[in-house]
This record gives sequence, structure tokens and C-alpha cells, in this order.
Amino acid sequence: MISLESFAHSEVKQSIYKNGIGMGSVISIVISWSKNKSVLYAILHGILSWLYVIYYLINREDKEKNY
Repeated sequence: MISLESFAHSEVKQSIYKNGIGMGSVISIVISWSKNKSVLYAILHGILSWLYVIYYLINREDKEKNY
């Protein structure tokens, strides 16, 4: 029982970690493409992933904010 629980717990952690990184990259690429229409910027922002998403949320223009 103990080994089964620890295996399942570690598998869930790995799945969340992988999906979180993938999701951040996708969000940053979509934001970058819609704002800049540049493949190079999209690749760069995809590498930076969540850092770019947070930067975008802080620095977006008033017309882009949806409350």
C-alpha cells in the first residue's frame, strides 16, 4: 500500500509539472503572436513562458483589460 501511494503521488506531481510548463508556453506564444505578429518574438516568449505572461498582465494597455 505505501509504495502504491507514493508512486501515484509522484506521478501526479510530474503530470502537473509538465502540464504547467506546457500551458505557460502556449499562453505566452498566443499572447505574443496576437500582440506582435512575429515568429521570433513568439519563440522567445514561449521560452520565457510564465515570466512573459506575468509581464504582459502587469503592463497591458487599458483597452486590453477586461474586468
